[in-house]
Amino acid sequence: MILLDCLSLFVAIWASYALRLSNWSPEITIERVILAGCAALVAIPVFVRLGLYRSVIRYLPEAAIWTILQAMLIATMNWVIIIFLMEMAGQGIVPRSVPFLYFVLGTLLIGTTRFAAKWILSAGTGMRRDEEPIFIYGAGAKAAQLARALRGHGNRFVMGLIDDDPTNHGRDVAGYRVFPPRDLPRLVERYGIREIVLSMSSIAPEERQAVIARVTELGIKVRSVPDMSDLVDGRYIVNQIKEIEIDELLGRSFVPPDKNLLASALTGKTVMVTGAGGSIGSELCRLIATWKPAKLVLFESSEYALYRIEQELTVGGGPQIVPILGSVTDQGLVRRTIRTHRIEVLYHAAAHKHVPLVEANVLEGIRNNVFGTMILAQTAADENVSSFVLISSDKAVRPTNVMGATKRWAELIVRQLALTARTQSRRQTFCAVRFGNVIGSNGSVVPLFKEQIAKGGPVTVTDPDMTRYFMSIPEAAELIVQAGALSEGGDVFLLDMGEPVRIGNLAENMIRLAGFKVRNADNPNSGIAIDVIGKRPGEKPFEELFYNRAHAKPTVHPKIMRADGSAIGQTDLTGALAALKDAMEREDDRSARTVLFDLIADDGEQVTEGGEAGSPDIAQEDRDLSAPSAQPPQES
Repeated sequence: MILLDCLSLFVAIWASYALRLSNWSPEITIERVILAGCAALVAIPVFVRLGLYRSVIRYLPEAAIWTILQAMLIATMNWVIIIFLMEMAGQGIVPRSVPFLYFVLGTLLIGTTRFAAKWILSAGTGMRRDEEPIFIYGAGAKAAQLARALRGHGNRFVMGLIDDDPTNHGRDVAGYRVFPPRDLPRLVERYGIREIVLSMSSIAPEERQAVIARVTELGIKVRSVPDMSDLVDGRYIVNQIKEIEIDELLGRSFVPPDKNLLASALTGKTVMVTGAGGSIGSELCRLIATWKPAKLVLFESSEYALYRIEQELTVGGGPQIVPILGSVTDQGLVRRTIRTHRIEVLYHAAAHKHVPLVEANVLEGIRNNVFGTMILAQTAADENVSSFVLISSDKAVRPTNVMGATKRWAELIVRQLALTARTQSRRQTFCAVRFGNVIGSNGSVVPLFKEQIAKGGPVTVTDPDMTRYFMSIPEAAELIVQAGALSEGGDVFLLDMGEPVRIGNLAENMIRLAGFKVRNADNPNSGIAIDVIGKRPGEKPFEELFYNRAHAKPTVHPKIMRADGSAIGQTDLTGALAALKDAMEREDDRSARTVLFDLIADDGEQVTEGGEAGSPDIAQEDRDLSAPSAQPPQES
């Protein structure tokens, strides 16, 4: 660069004399040669001092032109001083316009060589063979930044930008032509586009969802640029592109967590999480650790899962982490853990939750989900744990499978202990939080679909018309903690899951998001097929969060509703638990199943879920729960 600058300065001096004298072959004298050498000798140190050689040419900013102007001005002034001294010594006369022309031409040459080199290094000679053509959806500053970041890097070649704003159509942004969305099918076919990158995180979720749905119909892969908050938090780098997550197609509105609720529930407390290595449990632990509890006890039966979450939480400081390896059915270990560490807040996320597996292993499902909850909750009551939160499931509402029934039993156990604490005036709260499927959790349908798509299909669904509720794991963890902070004792909190999602639509959207087409009657020869394999044992065509939505009371949080616990009635579980335990000891699957469903199908138990004033203490929540009918029971 120094040699190129010296050559540029020599050319600038020659051109200055040529223009001044109107002679393209000006006489070369010893004085002029000395002056040219002096020009370079005084200019290079100035360039060095002002940082012209510190910049990486590939990333040279446009603002560098002002530094070049400043450097050339100082260098020219120094050169004029040398000219004046040489004239004083009688070493020749320099026309007064030559220094001015030298400044102008020198600035042009020094600047032009740098920006020409930048253009060559950045733009190259076009798309390489190993690059894939892409379009960026969006034409704002973020899209321009992404296009510049991808230029000459990686294996993507930006062909242009797509934008919804008609005022941008046909214009050039950052050197790329902006096209309207209606041209996408033609552009995809013309350029062989296999991927579109979304750069539009600032738009409303509804508009973003519509754009994603429109693009995925083209059968190409869709990715997005991380949000600015993710960049600041360090979860992504500036030019990193991430996959579109399936929850972006669900249309759920995000409500920021109430920091006061989180702080009151966690900060300075000794907290224990059972099932700490599972999907929900591990996310709860991550959330809890950020709110500075005095101690976090991880209770987990899987050695590997416990090792993973402990290693994750102990890196980089944070609260004291205590890993406990064991089962919630081990009463001695549970009591010793709670007593030794003086647990104040307990989140019970440990459970067998996979419906077909629990259906095939009834006794183990009951042992873990029912008796494990009973041991844990009773011990928490005996050891004066101030807050106990059970993570329940939408399958506990009118259950038709063993897993859902065991979760309903767990809710009843927690509710009875809440009643006992209330009658004895103990300052303890016991509550349950009920919600649907979480995206990406262990054993859920989304990871299964992703794996099947990665293998080229087919994607297997039990019934394409089946519907399920979905939410993200981080959102579920935040809502669980906030619901626990709102508990008055005996509550069943219901998380607003939005609208249910048709499983067939979910499978189709995931296939399109991966950049494939759905193989069907309209497209029989390409893409990934969806195979219907039939309903599995215990599966319901739809899930419910409410026995009667009209009776669910709102809370201060818009995403959390309460099944009122203020009028809890007495439910004697002693006899039912004894009968269930007897069936377990006899290892009688059929009897255990019968006892399991008889309790929650008993018309004599009246349970209110947000009942109206003047209604019985407990109105008919648990009536006819074991019936597989899709219709809710009639309200009395």
